[in-house]
Amino acid sequence: MPMPDLSSRHALLSERIQAACKAAQREPNSVELLAVSKTKPPGLITEAVALGMTQFGENYLQEAVEKIQHLEQLSLAWHFIGRIQSNKCKTIANAFSWVQTLDRSKVAQRLNQFRTVAEPLNVLIQVNLDDDPNKGGVDKQNAEHLLEQVLALPNLAPRGLMTILAKSTDSRVGYQSVAQLHDDLYKKYASDLPQWDTLSMGMSADIEAAINAGATMIRVGTDLFGARTI
Repeated sequence: MPMPDLSSRHALLSERIQAACKAAQREPNSVELLAVSKTKPPGLITEAVALGMTQFGENYLQEAVEKIQHLEQLSLAWHFIGRIQSNKCKTIANAFSWVQTLDRSKVAQRLNQFRTVAEPLNVLIQVNLDDDPNKGGVDKQNAEHLLEQVLALPNLAPRGLMTILAKSTDSRVGYQSVAQLHDDLYKKYASDLPQWDTLSMGMSADIEAAINAGATMIRVGTDLFGARTI
């Protein structure tokens, strides 16, 4: 049985998502929860699965691979959400079903080169809206250029955009800006984008603003699993 703390946190989070969807006049099932499970042990992830969660995000490659292998009997979707080093692309390309932090042509080419799994690797282009040097991502102007490059790579499936806003950015304005970019790219490249359906934005502090702007996936760690214990 799941621990009460995890169950309670999940229930509160689900209520927030449902309330935000209702306020935005959206269906509750139009927003997926990505459980950010970095630093969390496999046992806690198993408890989350028992509560219905199937999408998990990991930042640290070695730790993630160990957990993915340990839990391979479960039907889970693993998302890489950390900065991507070129020398780690071979492992990332085959251990994960999603990469949310694609921001360089070189990385896209290497992921495509090393992907040996039959299904293409789902990728999101990370947009750095604030030109924050501490974050990965391309600016809005270069997102289209990167998408064009990804479209030429058969082992990658571009699914949408991801962003992490700076704390100083107005989340309502920032998320609406990225959502507009998401729509604009689809209008221009619709014939080449059979599954341009994912807008990953919003974390614990700004779920409501993200959902109001059109987020289809929110990323939550501490508010779901609790603070780090190590």
